Amino acid sequence: MSNGPVDAAIGQLLELAPVNHPGLVREMIIAALKAGQEEDIRADLKLMNTTLKEMRFTSKVFGPYRGVRKVTVFGSARTKPVEAVYRLAQLFGEKLAENGYMVITGGGGGIMQAVNEGAGPEKSFGVNIRLPFEQKANPTCEGNPRLITYKYFFNRKVAFLKESDAVALFPGGFGTLDEAMETLTLIQTGKRNPMPLVLIDEPNGTYWSVWQKFLEDELLAQGYLGQSDFDLFERVNSVDAAVECINRFYRRYHSQRYVDKKLVIRLTSELSPQAVEELKERFSDILTCGGDICVSCSLPEEADAEQLAGLPRLVVDFNRKDFGRLRKFIDAINCY
Repeated sequence: MSNGPVDAAIGQLLELAPVNHPGLVREMIIAALKAGQEEDIRADLKLMNTTLKEMRFTSKVFGPYRGVRKVTVFGSARTKPVEAVYRLAQLFGEKLAENGYMVITGGGGGIMQAVNEGAGPEKSFGVNIRLPFEQKANPTCEGNPRLITYKYFFNRKVAFLKESDAVALFPGGFGTLDEAMETLTLIQTGKRNPMPLVLIDEPNGTYWSVWQKFLEDELLAQGYLGQSDFDLFERVNSVDAAVECINRFYRRYHSQRYVDKKLVIRLTSELSPQAVEELKERFSDILTCGGDICVSCSLPEEADAEQLAGLPRLVVDFNRKDFGRLRKFIDAINCY
C-alpha cells in the first residue's frame, strides 16, 4: 500500500542514514508514524517508545555474543549467602563457565548474585528491572557493560528467553514460578524453540518435587496437561547433573527453524541411515499425515544463516502440536 510522499521522504531518510534490512526499518518507521496519528494518549506512545528503545539496546548488548551459548538462571532474590542453596548456585555458575557457557540472570541479589559470582563478570549478563524495592544490581553486574536495566517486565522476559540456549531454575518466589510457567508455556506451544529446562534443588530439597506433584495430582489428573508435557523439563538435585542435562541436549542437536511448514533440524554430526529409519518408526506419531523425515544439506531458504551452511540437517514433517514428543525426538537424536 502506498503512503504517498511519506514513502519518498522515508526513502530519502534511509539514504542519509544507511541501515541493515531497510525494508524492515521502513516498516518500523511507518508503524511509528501511524501510532502517532492514531494514538492521542501520551502514556501509550511512551510505552511503545520505551519498548523499542529497550529492545534495541538488548540487541546491541547481546549481539557480539550470539555465537556463545548462554544459560538463563532464575531463583529467589532473598536467598542469603549463608544458605546451602546459595553455594549451590555459585557452583553452578562456575561449572557453566568452565563448560564454555555464559550466564544470564536478573542481575540482582540472592540466587542471581550467586550465579554471577560463580561465572565471573566476563561470563555474566545482568537483565535487571527497576523496582521500588529489593532489586538493584549485584556487585558482579554493577558497572558491567553486559548489564541492562528494564522498565517493563515483558521486555525483560523477552531478553531472558530470546537470548538463552537453556533455562535453569532454583527455588524462589512468585517471580521464579512465573518464569518457570512462562518458559514451559512458550516451549509447550512452540512459541519458543525446544531447549533444556532444568529445575535444580538441594540433594534433600523438596521444592521442585512438591511442585511437580501438584502438576501431576491436579493438572494432569484433570486433563489440563498431557503426560508428554512432563518431558519438557528435567528435575535434578546436583550441579553436575544440571550441567550434564544441558550438555547432553547439544551433543548432536544444534538448532532448528521452519521452512515452508517443514521443521529443519541442524546437527553437529551426521546420523546413519539406520538411525534415521529408526527415528521414523519411533516418532511417526509426530509427523503430519503421510509425512517423512529426510536427511538434507542446507536449504536455499537458510541463506541468511551462512555460518551454519555446513551442518547436516534432518527435514521433518512435524505436526507442530506434540512439543513434548519433539523434545524426546531431540533426546533420541543425541543418543545415537
